[in-house]
Amino acid sequence: MSNDNQSMGDLFPDLGPEDPVVSGIAHDRSEAQVTLRRIPDRPGVCASIFTQLADAGVNVDMIVQAAASTGTADVSFTTSESQIRDVENILEAKREELGYESVDFNTSVGKVALVGVGMKTHSGIAATFFRALSEKNINVLMISTSEIRISAMVPLEDLDDAVRAIHTKFNLDADQVEAVVYGGTGR
Repeated sequence: MSNDNQSMGDLFPDLGPEDPVVSGIAHDRSEAQVTLRRIPDRPGVCASIFTQLADAGVNVDMIVQAAASTGTADVSFTTSESQIRDVENILEAKREELGYESVDFNTSVGKVALVGVGMKTHSGIAATFFRALSEKNINVLMISTSEIRISAMVPLEDLDDAVRAIHTKFNLDADQVEAVVYGGTGR
């Protein structure tokens, strides 16, 4: 049978009622957050920052940019804590070229991620995820999403509580759903 006459729904049917929307939680204690303050807000600056890091073999995960009305921006990103000295050396060596005013390093952060293929077809997953953190008074420092994952950077001291809160909120501790919880990189 040819796929020419089939719709996307025929090729990729929605998840059935037996499939869980969310399949598990991942967390990572080995993250570090880097924030470049008051960099010039113009095309090519981020390309230059991340090219310098890539050329040195630094892996970057989450990225957030916040522009100011002053023509500058703050750019935050996460990397492995084991690479933080390399990042510090690269940024200091390229400070004039990159044009940032200051840089902050935070190694007291952790990432928690909720994963599941059903997330892309069900609304309310992000609301429930963030409500679980809010109810435990856990501050979210950065957010990253994809069709099948929501990740939040939180203070390291709150990471275990964040994992437990999300695990419980999504009923991953119930008998009918097998939870996959691991402490890997989650990247």
